[in-house]
Order: sequence, then C-alpha cells, then structure tokens
Amino acid sequence: MEWQAWLGVAAIAVALLALAVAIGVWSQQAWKRRRDPRRATPQSVQAAPQLAVIVNPSKQGAAGLLAQVRAHCSAHGLPEPLWYETTVDDPGKGQAQRALDDGADIVVAAGGDGTVRAVAETMVGANMPMGVLPVGTGNLLARNLELPLASTGDALDVIVHGRTRAIDVGWLRVTEFAEMPRNGENANQPDHEPDTEREHIFLVIAGLGFDAAMVATADADLKKKVGWLAYFVAGLSHMQARRMRAHLQLDDQPPVEARARSIMVGNVGMLPGGVNLLPDAVLDDGVLDVAAVDVRGGVFGWAQLTLEIAMQGVGVRNELPEKLGRIDHTKARRARIQVPAGEEAQVDGDPLGRAVGIDVRVQPGALLVRAP
Repeated sequence: MEWQAWLGVAAIAVALLALAVAIGVWSQQAWKRRRDPRRATPQSVQAAPQLAVIVNPSKQGAAGLLAQVRAHCSAHGLPEPLWYETTVDDPGKGQAQRALDDGADIVVAAGGDGTVRAVAETMVGANMPMGVLPVGTGNLLARNLELPLASTGDALDVIVHGRTRAIDVGWLRVTEFAEMPRNGENANQPDHEPDTEREHIFLVIAGLGFDAAMVATADADLKKKVGWLAYFVAGLSHMQARRMRAHLQLDDQPPVEARARSIMVGNVGMLPGGVNLLPDAVLDDGVLDVAAVDVRGGVFGWAQLTLEIAMQGVGVRNELPEKLGRIDHTKARRARIQVPAGEEAQVDGDPLGRAVGIDVRVQPGALLVRAP
C-alpha cells in the first residue's frame, strides 16, 4: 500500500475515534436533557386513553407486538387496543384516519420511518396526539424525541404516561423530476408515481444529493441484517461522485449558487449512531435548519468531514475557510433548491426519485406527539 493510502486510512481512523468520543459525550448530555421538564407540555390525554396501534406487519418484531401491547394495556387498566395493519397501497395514512373515526385518544405508529411519516400526515392538525413504537431501521423521529429504542414496554410507558408535545413538521414538493437515474436502477424505488403537485411530509431531515443517493441504493436485505449500517455501505459507492451545482433560495432572499455533496433541510438532526448532523435544530422553533455539506480532496476530505460532524455534535465549531470537508449551516422557513443536472431526493430516509427542483417549507407546531 502506498504511503498516501496509509495516510488516508490513518486520517479516517483518527476521525472515527473522535466520533466515538463525541458520541459518548452526547449520550451523557442526552441523558440530562431527557429530564429537563421544560422540554414538553403537561400531559393532556385522559387517565385511561384508548390506544390505536398502526403496525407495519413486514417489520421484524411486528408479529409479537400485539400481545405486548395488549398485556401492557391490561396491566395499566387501559381499554383493549385498536389494531390496524398497513398495506403496500396504504402505509398508514388511511389507517390513522380510521383510528380517529373509531374514537382513539392516542394513535400509535409502530413501524419504521415510513410508517411514522404516513401516520403523521393524517395526524397533522387533528388535535390528537401520536405515539411512536420504534420497529424500524433508522427510527429517526424516535431518536430525536429521545424515546426508548430497545424496550417496547418502556416506549409504551412514554406513550401512556408521558407528555404531549407540539412539534413542527416539514413539507417537501418536487417541482421537477429528472428523466432517469444517473447510475442505473436504484435499490429502493419511490413507492409512488412522479407528482409535482404532491407535498411529502418529513419530521426529521429531507435531503438532496449524496445522502439521498445513499438511501436510494441501500440494499434492503443488508438493512434487515445490519440495520442502519447498510446506509454506510451504500455511501461508500458514492464517495467519488461529482459535487453538485445548486441554486438555493431561502425565504425571500436572493438566490445563491452553491457547490456541495448534499443539501439537507431538517427539523432536527440526530441520526443513527449518535451522529448529530444539525446540532442547532429544535423540533418546535418554527424554522428549518439548512445544511450544505461539501467534500473536496478525496479520502482526506471525507475524514475531515467526519471529524467536523463529531466535533459540532459536542459544540465545537471550526470556521476555517479552506477546509476540505465542511458543513455550512443556516435557518429558514422555506427553501427552494434547483439542481439542473438532477439529484436523488429523500424525506426521512424514504427515496423520492431524482429531482431537478424541490420546494421545502415548515408548518410550525402542527403535530402533537407523546414524549418523555
């Protein structure tokens, strides 16, 4: 192996070590934040609420979930839970509406990020809280609400005995689709026909570029075996892809041109592995956080970017102008992005296809959720 390659390996090793340290520090900070009483509003559901659970039956662990929920409800003096299963044609939106029509006090999304998004779309503006039982790979909203990920019983305790919190939601509309993928067929195709009138809800992060390409090409079988690490494996194949040229307009400001690997618009920024991509983002501040991620210089740039993400997660910012890997942050209520060459787009880990233009906006305080 040539000395340049060894230097690259060493740079990545140092960056990963820094990331591990940052994750440890973040975990301690998160433990403290969970106990901050200012982070949620008082409980607003009745003492023995009627739960309605919407489950994705294809998810690992879904088969035994009904028995666990029934046992929990019985042990806490709650009514028999209402139960609905998602389908390929309806991933949760219609089931959520039926749950509301059937008198549910809390509508629970039990599945991955796609199920949570679909249920949330119906729950926006319903003035009824949504609970989350994490049964997916990324579990993005659950992570950002600091919900228990490993214990169904603990997650149900939050749903039943926690607090109701109003959070913002984001909406993304693809204003123009590209004609065809750049690198052949993707592993994960969108579950809908291209529609430039439809708005797609997101609760965590929407993205255009490298992050969305990683989502679109992640192997479904590998996701079942190793979880979110499958996205890392998919990302390796896109590290040498060209940087995109984007035209970005925030709110009513004049458009600017940017060169980047990814442009992400987020409600919050905690990702699997403890990576906090948007450390300034808050679920209920009424604005979205916009991050332009850029890498130059090959492996050294990616190593520097890894270190940058790790350090910003614990409050350390490096503002040097000539960095090979960098993230530029700002905030806006609306973002319009044009990429003439076309780039993959995603919302909360669900691929939307290749887009030439997207229009993103925030809807403040639109969704009630159960939180610690």
